[in-house]
Amino acid sequence: MNTATHAIPGARPGSFRRTLGNALEPWLYLSPALILLTVSLLVPLIVGLSYAFQDFGPFKSSWVGLKNFQTLLHDANFWRALKNTAWWTVGSLFFQFFGGLGLAMLLNRPFRGKRLVQALVFLPWAVPTFLSGLVFAWLFNPVVGPLPYWLAGLGILPEPFNILSDPDLAMWGPILANVWFGIPFFAITLLAALQAIPSDFYEAAAIDGATAWQRFTKITIPFLAPTIAITVLLRTIWIATFADLIWVMTNGGPANSTSILSTYIFAQAFTRLDFGYASAIATVLLLLLLLYAGILIRMRKSLLAGQ
Repeated sequence: MNTATHAIPGARPGSFRRTLGNALEPWLYLSPALILLTVSLLVPLIVGLSYAFQDFGPFKSSWVGLKNFQTLLHDANFWRALKNTAWWTVGSLFFQFFGGLGLAMLLNRPFRGKRLVQALVFLPWAVPTFLSGLVFAWLFNPVVGPLPYWLAGLGILPEPFNILSDPDLAMWGPILANVWFGIPFFAITLLAALQAIPSDFYEAAAIDGATAWQRFTKITIPFLAPTIAITVLLRTIWIATFADLIWVMTNGGPANSTSILSTYIFAQAFTRLDFGYASAIATVLLLLLLLYAGILIRMRKSLLAGQ
């Protein structure tokens, strides 16, 4: 029996197969990376999100729907941890960014001993966070550490005592340790961006009589804006999910005064073994960070479009 083949007008034999092969070829090269990302990131994320809708017993788990989220709404410790997370994140980010920007602008100038200063500035980034937490916990201890005596000598404290044991002041200890640890990140990235700004712009502005502040606001900041946006976004996410320093220095205390969402998740999962409730808190944190990232990316696009 003869079969009639109908060719597409203007199409050469095998052109469709060749076009399909060309379209699939890049995905074939990307497939190992895509499979790795799916197995290592997407699958654990889906499994973790599913835990938020379950209740885990000694030998089995049961589906409870939105029960964990309903419990979360009436959990005073959760709301306090959320408030502490905002304080911890904003306080750390503010001092890290401006400290890193100042160091980057200093290191962008030629001076004697610049290489040594660069090495010292970048050193905290290489120290393990666990060790950083222990060192600062010792520094704030009035028995073995000097910081309480220095602060008392400056009039900041009425007398030497461990601020990590004061619910009203305890958060400043981890924030100070986090600032020391995180400043090199901003210094490194902003220094690279500063070195990419053409010097001709500064020379032309100086010839036109622009002051140092005008050169900073009209040249430096606009060129740094894309780098600032991405570094602030990344560092905010890292700080908000960064539980190491607080857990080592205060364990979330005293009286939950330094408990943030990350440490609260850890405590619920590995102290109370309530993995379902811990996953519900982690889901809320994830959604808040996604919302923040979306807002910041939208603002960055608006700024770039306005330039």
